[in-house]
Amino acid sequence: METTTENDAAPELTTGQPARHPHPTAKATALAYLIFDRPDLQIAERFLTDFGLQTVSRDDGLLLLRGTGAADFCYVVRNAPKARFVGFGLQVGSRDELDALQQLPGAARLERSALPGGGYVVTLTDPSGFRVDALWGQSPAESLPHRSPLPFNSIDATVRVNGTQRPPGHAPEVVRLGHVVLELADYQTTCAWYTRHFGFIPSDVQVLPDGSPAVAFMRVDLGGEPADHHTLALAQGFVAKYSHSAYELVDADAVGMGQRVLRDSGWTHAWGIGRHVLGSQIFDYWQDPWGDKHEHYCDGDLFTADAPTGIHAVSRDAMAQWGPTMPRSFTKPKLTPVSIAALVRNLRRSPDLTLAKLRTLARIFA
Repeated sequence: METTTENDAAPELTTGQPARHPHPTAKATALAYLIFDRPDLQIAERFLTDFGLQTVSRDDGLLLLRGTGAADFCYVVRNAPKARFVGFGLQVGSRDELDALQQLPGAARLERSALPGGGYVVTLTDPSGFRVDALWGQSPAESLPHRSPLPFNSIDATVRVNGTQRPPGHAPEVVRLGHVVLELADYQTTCAWYTRHFGFIPSDVQVLPDGSPAVAFMRVDLGGEPADHHTLALAQGFVAKYSHSAYELVDADAVGMGQRVLRDSGWTHAWGIGRHVLGSQIFDYWQDPWGDKHEHYCDGDLFTADAPTGIHAVSRDAMAQWGPTMPRSFTKPKLTPVSIAALVRNLRRSPDLTLAKLRTLARIFA
């Protein structure tokens, strides 16, 4: 893996996190689901099915959706007066790991999951206030059919003769939930919590000119089995908030068709189509009815546990190899009385947040 930027010598990470932990409490094996609160389940369902998820169940209080992969559900929407991101579920490898996680401060008692697939769950809260459900023993669901990737004629290999390319003209089939990205005020403590207790491995870290981390892309540790470049990404911000989540499609034509369907349905585009630098995914981002970003992607990088961490200078141009430059609206914070009060409070108490760092982040992204 490269550890240099395109034009400069490799930057250095000047802080303790993110870093691998030699003996984590548990090792996450997959991102199981996300949990959102929404005031209108019908509108939420309309966006998410246009996006390509499939409804599992819906009643007055709870909406569950899934992809075509072998998971009963990957998206939980709870009916609530205020829209917010609540947290997510992480699968772990054994019941013993759940028992160990149950001993952490603030952990809930181990119990059977009432959601489809069953199994056992221990609910924790990370240092930034996000709910994290540690899961083990869920029964796999039966996979649903989805189309195969389209055969692609290249200059060196002809695989399609006397045939045409006609991807289906409907919402793309989401195969699975791929990753979630969070913004944090307490960056060091929260990174350390996920590496210490769930064994996350930093794949790539983007750093500011002073060497402090701005974004960490972290993968699960599956040993010699390839894992997604990142399942969890953590970014320095001034408040704890959801940034976006990503969902894998079968190929680039599905990403393109998703853009057409979502645009024709009147939803708000955020950024794309392009190809990321770190992770390499072909991507396209859309906003749900509450302004939260959801990403279609395909063709992401896979790493085994022995791949080293890359360190890179952060910049707007470092976000994509090709495609439109990331718009300033993509990272521009929403300044409200509540967020301004949180900013002032976090500047006073968080060792990771300074006015100088905020000015640097604003110069790069705002």
